[in-house]
Amino acid sequence: MEGAGSRLKKIRLEKGLSLEEVQKKTKVHLNILKAIEGDTFTNLSPVYLKSFSKIYCHFLGVDPKEFVPEYRAVREKVEIRSGEKAQGEKKTPSSRFFEDTTVSLKSFGEGARKYKKIFLSILFAVLVLFILFHLGRFIAKHRASHRAVEVARVTQKKVASFSVAAATLNKFSKTALSEITVTISAKENCLVTLKADGHVLFHRVLERGRSETWQAKNRIDLYLGNAGGVELIVNGQRFPSLGRRGQAIKGITITKEGLNIPR
Repeated sequence: MEGAGSRLKKIRLEKGLSLEEVQKKTKVHLNILKAIEGDTFTNLSPVYLKSFSKIYCHFLGVDPKEFVPEYRAVREKVEIRSGEKAQGEKKTPSSRFFEDTTVSLKSFGEGARKYKKIFLSILFAVLVLFILFHLGRFIAKHRASHRAVEVARVTQKKVASFSVAAATLNKFSKTALSEITVTISAKENCLVTLKADGHVLFHRVLERGRSETWQAKNRIDLYLGNAGGVELIVNGQRFPSLGRRGQAIKGITITKEGLNIPR
């Protein structure tokens, strides 16, 4: 009687397929396909044998029920025969192959667990990077806020110093002479416009290291293009800075009553 493997081989040949083509499509090992077609099964679990046979049958387009049950009888015969020869019998190359195949299938689960560990490690690393990124942004915002507070404190101190300077000039002006004397020394280049009693006496850039002195009877109007870059001396009273570096201030007035800096 023609065996199931021979019938499957006949169907394959009728379809013009080689075992290599079947192996590429089904991913079933070539030696297993040869064993199925040759009805030579040794040391192969019935579960795996049935599974591989079903895959082969579905690929060939035949009903597995017409072929798979026949393998059960063959498997029983092989087990009886192998049981009789178990003692002192050396394993054949085919038996070693099926044993290796069974081990490889068992190791598939171990490989899956290994990949799971790798995936979890990558996920953990991404989570750590995400936390570090947001922590860095938080620290940067905190530092920026701290710098803003420090700038506000410095500005407040400068405003307070201007108020003290103005008060000092007011006190000085009560005992001042009949004229107002103003000297401007440039620590950096600064555009200066100066009017004395309504007359423009100076309107150009006062270069770094230069100084100029003017006098007026009642009033001096002053514009500075770089308030932090000049030093002002009024009737011997020194004012190191009237503003920030690069700050333009117009409408500064100096009279016998005092110094007025617009806010």
